Amino acid sequence: MLLEGKRLLVTGVLTDDSIAWHVARIAQEEGAEIVVTGFGRGLRLTERSVQRLPRPAPVVELDINDPEHVERLVDDLRTRWGAVDGALHAIAFAPADALGGNFLSTPPDSAATAFITSAFSFKTLAVALLPLLEAAGGGSLVTLDFDNSQAWPAYDWMGVAKSALESVTRYLARDLGPSKVRVNAVSAGPLATVAAKSIPGFSRFDEVWKERAPLSWDTSDPDPVARMVAVLLSDWAPMTTGEIIHVDGGFHAIAAGVTPD
Repeated sequence: MLLEGKRLLVTGVLTDDSIAWHVARIAQEEGAEIVVTGFGRGLRLTERSVQRLPRPAPVVELDINDPEHVERLVDDLRTRWGAVDGALHAIAFAPADALGGNFLSTPPDSAATAFITSAFSFKTLAVALLPLLEAAGGGSLVTLDFDNSQAWPAYDWMGVAKSALESVTRYLARDLGPSKVRVNAVSAGPLATVAAKSIPGFSRFDEVWKERAPLSWDTSDPDPVARMVAVLLSDWAPMTTGEIIHVDGGFHAIAAGVTPD
């Protein structure tokens, strides 16, 4: 199996329509042991959703911006496994006033929150897990991205944070390579997760993808994205690092859609 014997951390699991949940499912189906994280008011949802995995998984609460939470998570993983082979970073947040067409009026604190939680947090997680990854002889870190090489309606400072996340991915790849740790991002097409539905005007993304993506894109199906994450967490991409891999039906490669006659 693709992930036989791997010890993986999957952050950001909420409901069973989330990308992280599907990564956890595929990881188990492919032979991995997993620990998942949830946070705050969503923790109960996490605890319920993991019961629908092939095997119930341990849940650790993680506020990535709270050093005590991060320390407790690392202690748990060290006690449980002694080492970690890989992790999915599926953590992002922007305040309401940083989204929905408020770009010019967003206050600095809200923009900073979007950056720290959605981009800087990948560095936070990587640094925390590095000793456990080194104990495993190396490993793989993967984050979830949304291509922000263009400005999107309503996405605003979350888009800026995603651009920063791509840069963080490259710098982590540079600095963690000597420890045999690969660092990559999967840039997903729009998916109708709980998080995405909170973005004003999300339905517009669905319309644009139908016009431009050469492969039919289903916003209700996170499975293709989760499969790519599983590949990157496995040993089948041993020399791939610093990459932004698109799983978006080919949308990113097409300048304009084809209008039927």
